[in-house]
Amino acid sequence: MVHYRNVFHAFYTIARYDGIAALQKGLVPGLYYQIVMNGLRLGSYQILTNAGFTRNQNGSLHYGKCMLAGAMSGCTGAFFGSPMYMIKTQLQAEAAETIAVGTQHHHKGFIHAVRITIAQHGFLGLWRGVTGALPRVTVGSAAQLSSFSKAKEEITNRRIFPEGSIFTSLTASMVGSVFVVVAMTPFDVISTRLYNQNVTADGRGTLYSGFLDCSFKIFKKEGLFGFYKGIGASYFRLGPHTILSLVFWDKLRGFYVNSFK
Repeated sequence: MVHYRNVFHAFYTIARYDGIAALQKGLVPGLYYQIVMNGLRLGSYQILTNAGFTRNQNGSLHYGKCMLAGAMSGCTGAFFGSPMYMIKTQLQAEAAETIAVGTQHHHKGFIHAVRITIAQHGFLGLWRGVTGALPRVTVGSAAQLSSFSKAKEEITNRRIFPEGSIFTSLTASMVGSVFVVVAMTPFDVISTRLYNQNVTADGRGTLYSGFLDCSFKIFKKEGLFGFYKGIGASYFRLGPHTILSLVFWDKLRGFYVNSFK
């Protein structure tokens, strides 16, 4: 039975059966995740940029080096943010019985979810699903930060907008938002299924043993387009998130650099 035909129908269905407040399920761990993951990701990428890692000998940005720096910083952020993302996913997946899809964990909140996970699966149980999170954010970060950096450099060099204009960051971030959604959606599907599945007493997943097993089963049963389920909803989430986070990051680091001149 199909409960959600598209992102707009999902909004309506969730609000109807679970209430408007249910649309904000997982907000607390989601905020913690963003602070930890993006704090480490953007911070480490800036350190690599400041060290000259992302540039050629002539001083221009090298796309391949930007991708590598974005991948390394993304991997770091994803690892430390994984527990918050797992709990966020489980809280968001919980729904009224009539519209429930997938495993239901019935957590009472963020702290309760942490306690239950540690009690049942030990401290390392908080990192269940990390094998899906690492490639997800590594690929997404590489695509997002490299495309943003190169787009911004190209816009600046062509003087499309006045120097220091917010429209430079805004346009470059829009380019990054498209790249990150296309690159990350397949990994979103995989990581969501890994995070949300039930596990046995020894911590093994009941549906998927890991990233490769999940990828193979999706492709076998659902085909290539199975990896792009929910891409519309992904853009509604990742698009504005990418645009806002990159614009704020770019302008704030500009203020920081200028304050030391």
